[in-house]
Amino acid sequence: MSQYLEVHQTHPEPFTPYETKLAGSIMEIFGRGTHDLPGLVAGLNDLGLHAPDGGEWTEDNFRDEMRRMGD
Repeated sequence: MSQYLEVHQTHPEPFTPYETKLAGSIMEIFGRGTHDLPGLVAGLNDLGLHAPDGGEWTEDNFRDEMRRMGD
């Protein structure tokens, strides 16, 4: 028996299109070798993925969004 969680096991409901797009974008950026918050934020902006308020991502609003999605 595996001691690891199944993919998405702890997510309470189906992912929204926004969550799916954000997750895919984050995986794409990590796949390029970026592994720090400033690089991740820059990568999201370079991909043209807007923050929830419609503006650019910042380190602060990215942290806020991850916190919101984790609740």
